[in-house]
Amino acid sequence: MGGDFLPETEEKGNLRRCAVTREEGEPSLMIRFVISPSGEVVPDLDARLPGRGIWLSPRRDVIEQARARGVFSRAARQQVKVPEDIVARVETGLLRRMSELVGLARRAGQATSGFMKVREWLVQRKAAIVVHALDGSREERERLVSGQRDIPVVEALSSEDLAKIFGRERVVNVALSAGGLAQRLRCENKRFTGVAEGGPRMPRTFPAHGCEQAGQ
Repeated sequence: MGGDFLPETEEKGNLRRCAVTREEGEPSLMIRFVISPSGEVVPDLDARLPGRGIWLSPRRDVIEQARARGVFSRAARQQVKVPEDIVARVETGLLRRMSELVGLARRAGQATSGFMKVREWLVQRKAAIVVHALDGSREERERLVSGQRDIPVVEALSSEDLAKIFGRERVVNVALSAGGLAQRLRCENKRFTGVAEGGPRMPRTFPAHGCEQAGQ
């Protein structure tokens, strides 16, 4: 099944092909894997590690199929070791990247926290995306975005995660202003929703065009 894998020379275009589903997609919305020197499959969420890339659609079932059906070995054209917790590694890595993006936005003055401040940004059309803590209440989220139904809402990080970023005891609501960091957060969350156990964490949809890899 050598056709499951696009050689490195074919990774120069705008799209990548999933080694399992054969579907093509933007690199920023897919998951790249490489083989380490020891022969282990490693998630390359930055898409920067050297070596041939094995691309998969950002879906939990796709990654599990690749592990169970020997897709990684066929794509790499060698026997490889696939960690049993490879899905969890991808999920954890994506969460870490999302947390880092919110932190970058805070330090760049492109993020604010707190119900009243986020609500103010929403009313002023300054917010491009809202982060609502995973353990926050649905009622509070609905009050927050009332009248702003088109705003994307990310629900992946906990109030503890957000509190650490902003140096507070508890943070439930965060808003990011328009810009590259907000755009990259959208992309990371889109990847995360497909991989995370328990289903999508972002109930509102938005265009995924123009996504950039976080860290680039």
